[in-house]
Amino acid sequence: MNEEITEILHREGLVLADTKKRAVAFVIDELLLSFILIVALWDSFSQARTTEAIIALTNSFVFEYMMMKIIYQAFFVMQYGATLGKLAMKIRVIEIRTVANPNVIVALNRAIFRIISEMLFYLGFLWGILNPNKQTWHDLTARTLVINA
Repeated sequence: MNEEITEILHREGLVLADTKKRAVAFVIDELLLSFILIVALWDSFSQARTTEAIIALTNSFVFEYMMMKIIYQAFFVMQYGATLGKLAMKIRVIEIRTVANPNVIVALNRAIFRIISEMLFYLGFLWGILNPNKQTWHDLTARTLVINA
């Protein structure tokens, strides 16, 4: 583990969130955002008669869905230090430098690199499982940690 991070965690009495809590928070957030997308596009989904039509409709809104995820992640992490899934799991994101909620630039950086990690077969998330500080690619680029709240 990085000595700087170890020292900060010890000094502030913080504990890194475990992978299971982060995974459950991820699932909660994904289900919530998927539900919102379905509600927003309900008229279109209800008119789709085949599985192929539903897939084509979903694919036509990939950019909008990614933007929705970026805004959701950035806003909640900046404002509350956690998304709704993280709040439910009692974990939060802190900026290493300030040990506080990430500012708008850091939160936006983290949200964008989270999407990039998802697009690259979730390799950034796998990295977080193997990393001693449990930092995913989006945590590393934003210099953030996920801790128990």
